[in-house]
Amino acid sequence: MQAPRWRLILNGKAAGDDAVRTAVGDWRQRGIHLDVRVTWEGGDAERYVAEAIADGVDTVIAGGGDGTLSEVATTLAHREAPADALPTLGLLPLGTANDFASAAAIPVEPEQALRLIAERAAQPLDLLRLEANGEILWCANLASGGFGTQITVETDDGLKDLLGGLAYLVTGLSRLGRIEPVQARLRGPDFAWEGGFIALGVGNGRQAGGGQVLCPDALIDDGLLEVTVIPGLEGEVAATLGTLVRGGKQAALERVAERRQLPWLEIDAPAPLTLNLDGEPVQARHFRIECVRHRLRMHLPEGCPLLAG
Repeated sequence: MQAPRWRLILNGKAAGDDAVRTAVGDWRQRGIHLDVRVTWEGGDAERYVAEAIADGVDTVIAGGGDGTLSEVATTLAHREAPADALPTLGLLPLGTANDFASAAAIPVEPEQALRLIAERAAQPLDLLRLEANGEILWCANLASGGFGTQITVETDDGLKDLLGGLAYLVTGLSRLGRIEPVQARLRGPDFAWEGGFIALGVGNGRQAGGGQVLCPDALIDDGLLEVTVIPGLEGEVAATLGTLVRGGKQAALERVAERRQLPWLEIDAPAPLTLNLDGEPVQARHFRIECVRHRLRMHLPEGCPLLAG
C-alpha cells in the first residue's frame, strides 16, 4: 500500500520550532511521506495548496494559528472540486490563541496533533462564505465585529508573543472606557435585528480573539451559522461587568446576547463596518454570509465538541 502523502504548510513564525521539527522527523520514520512548505509572504499558501493538489497529496496540514488555518482552508474551498476530490485538512496548532483548536479539542503538542491526523478519518467541515465589496471570501472559524474585533486589530504583535491570549484581555481592558456601539441592520430567515451592537459573532466555530466565546453552541458540520449580537449596554454596563466578575464571561454574555442559528445572514451598515475573519479584517457596508455545508473534510478528535454527531 502506498504511504500517505502529507504536505505541511507552516507559518514562517514557527519555522524554527524544535518540537515541530522533531515531530515531522518522527512521522517520516513511521512511513508518512511528509513535505514541508514555509509561508513567507501573501500568496504562498495559495501556491503551496495548488502544488499539493497537483502532486496528489492526501492531506494538507495548516501549521499555525487560526489565520493560517483559514488561509489554507480558503485556498482549498474556492476551487470547483467537491470536498471528496480535494485533500483532507489537518491542523497543527502553533498560533497565539489557537481558538479553533481549543474549541475543537485538537492537541497543541505537534506529535499529538500529527498522530490525530494519522489515526482519525476526516470528518465533514462547513465553512463560512462571505460576499463583500464584490469579492468572495471564506472563513473557517468565526467572523466577528464590534468591540472584540477592535481589540484583535489593535493588539500589538509583541504583546501577543509575550502574553498569548491574555494580550487580548489586556488590550480590551484598556478600551473599556471608550466602547461605542456599531450601528447595523441584520437579516436572515425569520430573523431581523437593527440597532447598535458592541460585539457581533457569526460562527462556524465558537470563539475568537484569544478565548472570547461568542457562539457557544456553534457546530462545524450542521449547515448552520450561529449569530450572536451583544447590543449597546448603556446603563447596564456596570451591572453586566459585575456579572462578569461574579459568574465569568459566559454569564455576562448570556445576560444581554441575542442569538440565532441560520443558514445565511445579511448585514447592512450606514458606515463601513469591519469584520474580522479569523484574524483578517475586512471592511464593507454590506455583507452576505452563508454556511456552506460540508465544503471540506478535516481530521478532528473523537468526541470533538464542535461536531453535531
